[in-house]
Amino acid sequence: MAGTLEFSPDDRYNAFITTCSTAPFSDGTLAGIAVAVKDNISTAGIETTCGSKILESYVPPYDAYVVGLLRKAGAAIVGKTNMDEFGMGTTTETSAFGPTKNPADPSRVPGGSSGGSAAAVAADLVPMALGTDTGGSIRCPAAFCGIVGLKPTYGRVSRYGLIAYANSLEQIGPMARTVEDASRLMSVIAKYDPRDSTMLDRPYDHRPSADIAGLRIGIPEEYFGEGVDPRVAETVRNAIAVLEGLGAETVTVSIPGMRHALAAYYVICTSEASSNLARFDGVRYGPAVDTRKTWHEAYQDLREEKFGTEVRRRVMLGTFALSAGYAGRYYAKAQVARRNIMQDFERALRDADIIAGPTMPTVAFRLGEKTDPLSMYLSDILTVPANLAGIPAISVPCGRIDGLPVGLQLMGRQFEDERVVDAAYAYEQEVRA
Repeated sequence: MAGTLEFSPDDRYNAFITTCSTAPFSDGTLAGIAVAVKDNISTAGIETTCGSKILESYVPPYDAYVVGLLRKAGAAIVGKTNMDEFGMGTTTETSAFGPTKNPADPSRVPGGSSGGSAAAVAADLVPMALGTDTGGSIRCPAAFCGIVGLKPTYGRVSRYGLIAYANSLEQIGPMARTVEDASRLMSVIAKYDPRDSTMLDRPYDHRPSADIAGLRIGIPEEYFGEGVDPRVAETVRNAIAVLEGLGAETVTVSIPGMRHALAAYYVICTSEASSNLARFDGVRYGPAVDTRKTWHEAYQDLREEKFGTEVRRRVMLGTFALSAGYAGRYYAKAQVARRNIMQDFERALRDADIIAGPTMPTVAFRLGEKTDPLSMYLSDILTVPANLAGIPAISVPCGRIDGLPVGLQLMGRQFEDERVVDAAYAYEQEVRA
């Protein structure tokens, strides 16, 4: 029914950048349900910063397509969630508005870059939220905070109105406390949008089923190897055993291209970021430049002042990878590695219906613990392959270590999002019974 929803979040976790104290809602499948939206998704009349000072006070004149679908479904958009600046991070510590804390342990990171969305759901501030996933940015915080996060197949959810970081990799997706709610939110946002040329007309309208008898689950040893905490590996293997107890069968598969996945990902995503973030120049977007200086000086000073360290680092890496004499050496080779990884998944998913492994190699680490960029990038090793391959992947809570959540990651064939949702739902229902 029509009305208003009062929303006063206890933001002790710094989950929100902007909140809407009263949000209108109307009839629809999400009528009266509070939904938080990551702050890189455009919302008409609501500030959208991407977690960056360069977009502070920017108010979009239009809604992203998914936001329009939320409004049409009657959802109450109650705020914009904190995030790593422009989605560049694994912890939500690179936000210009301060780090988000993990509700499971406020001394720990919530994961990133959709850490604010995950924290808002985990802290029971909202039942559902939208995140974006470029290299694990939905699944990582879902795993660290103990909630459900789905990265849809690339091209299944419109990216119109998403402020781009890496166009060929990122997807908007649902985050929720349960698989059923994540699927429900996915059913709202996965509608065809002709304004997004990367989309295919494959709407999602699915009620999860726990019947997984005969499901073949591929277990790649590459997901349980070097760098994965043995306790995480054991917890995930125990979760896979639960699925076997429900009638699924396991087969061994291999993703040999995993050894090149992280390097390929960081060349591709930084190259695309270098191109996308060039628009923030103080002329079209961003604070006005100082016109008393030369254009070059003003442009340089503005970006140095308003972009954070990690954003500047990735823009410079991408600019270098695309520069004359190096594009063939780095960017072209990264695209070859990406194709090899796609083929690895295609082969593996001939023998299996889904692939299972840990979402993250460790549990959530302490705030400020990882200051070396390389060690931070290594945390993405298990999530970036699904983005490179464009396949659906979901993280569902599967246990705890020292009180900290562990995520089970399930991946499937392109546009078989329903299958990975069903497997996650079957596991969730069994362990909650």
